[in-house]
Amino acid sequence: QVQLVESGGGLVQAGGSLRLSCAASGSIFSINAMGWYRQAPGKQRELVARITSGGSTTIADSVKGRFTISRDNAKNTVYLEMNSLKPEDTAVYYCAADGRDYSGPVVRFWAKGTLVTVSS
Repeated sequence: QVQLVESGGGLVQAGGSLRLSCAASGSIFSINAMGWYRQAPGKQRELVARITSGGSTTIADSVKGRFTISRDNAKNTVYLEMNSLKPEDTAVYYCAADGRDYSGPVVRFWAKGTLVTVSS
């Protein structure tokens, strides 16, 4: 199976920065888009940013100008650079990848999530 492992979450003061990373491993046949979602307490999960294998990006309006997404295709790794963090950014951040393993069709794979807490 395909597994996604995240790192980089933690506690940071408002105005600070964090860099999240997510690496895919396992029986990977191909991965096209990779991205980040987040879910804050009492809210639905929302898209933060995504990036295709060709480098095209989509950034949510709420984080545009503050967050940057990038990826290393050779390492099947996606990054999220978060700057000027606000308390409203506090959430569990989930890495996701759209792709397929050797035994199945194209599906969305999810990481377990990493908590980002921004203090005021």
